[in-house]
Amino acid sequence: MNRYEQGIEKFKEIKGDGAEKSLERLKSLNPDLEKFIMEFAFNDIYSRPALDTRSREIATVASLAAMGHIQQLKVHTQSALNVGVTREEIIEIILQMAIYAGFPAAINAMQAVKEVFDELENKKINSNGSGVKLERKKLASL
Repeated sequence: MNRYEQGIEKFKEIKGDGAEKSLERLKSLNPDLEKFIMEFAFNDIYSRPALDTRSREIATVASLAAMGHIQQLKVHTQSALNVGVTREEIIEIILQMAIYAGFPAAINAMQAVKEVFDELENKKINSNGSGVKLERKKLASL
């Protein structure tokens, strides 16, 4: 496999079910940009052995929250959940960013992750409806 193909594999591992849609969206923006992201970000960086994917997503969520990159924060919140970061951990990451990036950044980031959590809750309600009350209580306590 070449760098691009290896990057695609890592991207799919992180993105889960949304990978193909995300790849098409990136390609529609610009095919060269999509290629650079797959080769550099997901092959050359995300595949390095010193940190696992879960740790890399924690760092990514923190940096996106601190920098105020809200749309990408939403994307990587879902990715973090896909690789085993819990909702509680994501909330703690955002709270930690209040210290270093300020309360406005933390408020905006918390709103973004709440939107992701709400969207996931709505998908559960629409797909089967079972166990939703317990999940709503968990979300409400966050």
